Amino acid sequence: MIEFFDNDKTYRIPSSLNTFQQEMYIHLINWKWGHITNDPGYYKNLPYDAILSESVMDSFPVIYPRAVEPLKRHHKDFPFRFHRHFHHVVSSQAANFNLFLPLMIHPLINEVFIQLKSDFAKLAVNELDHGFKLEFWGASEGTGLLGDHTAFSGTDSDIAIAYYNKQGELCLWLIEHKLTEKEFTKCHAATSRNRNPNRHDCSGTFSEILENKDLCYYHNVRCFNYWDITERHRDFFLNQHQYKECPFRSGINQLWRNQLLAFGLEDAGNKSYQKVYFSVVKHPKNTFLDRTIANYKNLVGNNGRFSAFTSADVINAAATLNDPDLNSWIIWYKDLYKLK
Repeated sequence: MIEFFDNDKTYRIPSSLNTFQQEMYIHLINWKWGHITNDPGYYKNLPYDAILSESVMDSFPVIYPRAVEPLKRHHKDFPFRFHRHFHHVVSSQAANFNLFLPLMIHPLINEVFIQLKSDFAKLAVNELDHGFKLEFWGASEGTGLLGDHTAFSGTDSDIAIAYYNKQGELCLWLIEHKLTEKEFTKCHAATSRNRNPNRHDCSGTFSEILENKDLCYYHNVRCFNYWDITERHRDFFLNQHQYKECPFRSGINQLWRNQLLAFGLEDAGNKSYQKVYFSVVKHPKNTFLDRTIANYKNLVGNNGRFSAFTSADVINAAATLNDPDLNSWIIWYKDLYKLK
C-alpha cells in the first residue's frame, strides 16, 4: 500500500499500478467518497480507500440500484461465489454485474444485443435464469466439463447468455469481463511448486504436448481435461505452428480455458447448445490487454468463435434506443466507470 497525493487529497492505494489503473482507482475512490462513504475498508489489516467499509457492504452500494434485488435473487436461485474483492470499487465482478444485469432485466434487451452480435435474434428466456447465468461454469456439481472446478477456483465465464440465432438454433454466449486488470490469468501449472521439472516440460510445442499430454502438469497430475478437449478441436488453433513452446503459459491461458469451456458445452451429449461463442469485454481505455487479445486472435486465425468488444460498445448500443430507464442507467454507469 502507498499513499498517493493528488489535488490536495491523499489516496491509500496499492503499489505498482499502471497509468490506467491509477487513473481508475483515483476516479472510483472519489466516486465512493462522493456517493457512499469516506471510511476505508481493510485488507490484511491495512486501510485501503478503494475498499468499502464493512458498515455499508450489505447494501451493495457499488451495484446499480435497480439491479441490486435482481442480483440477490439470482444469487439465491443460481448460487455463485462472490469474489474476495467484490466489495471494492475497482471490482471487475461488480463492474460486470453493472454492465449486464440492467440489460438482462430490461424488455428491450433483444434490441441491444442484436447490435452487438451479428447472429443474435432473441434471448432464450426459458434457458438458465430468464436467459442468463452469472459466473457460469456449465455444471451445478462435480468438477465441471474441464475437470478443474472447486469451491475456490476453476474456469468459468463472468456471464453466459442463452439466445436463438437467426436460424432458430439455441446458442450460448460466454463473456469474460475485465475492468482494470493489466493481464488475463496466466498458467499456474508452469509455476506450481508441485510441478516436476524432469517430467513437466512447458517448452514443448503445441504438437509435442498433444503427442504426450503428460508433459503438462495440469494433465498429468491434476487430470484436467484441457488438452483432451484441445485435441478434439486442434484445427481451431490454426496458427499453432508459429509458437515455439506451449502458447498457453501467458495471459492466453485464460482465453484458452474459456474457449475450451465453449467446446466442452458443444461436445456434451445432450447437445443443448448448437453453437457456443466466447467473447471478452473490457473498458475501452484499458489497452494493456490488447496485446494478449491480438496474440490469441492470431493463434486462432481470427476465428469468429472468439471476439472482443468494450463496455462503451454496450453502452452505445443501449443509447440508440433512447429509453428512459436505459438512459438513467447509462448516465449512472458512465459516471461510475469514467466513460465519455
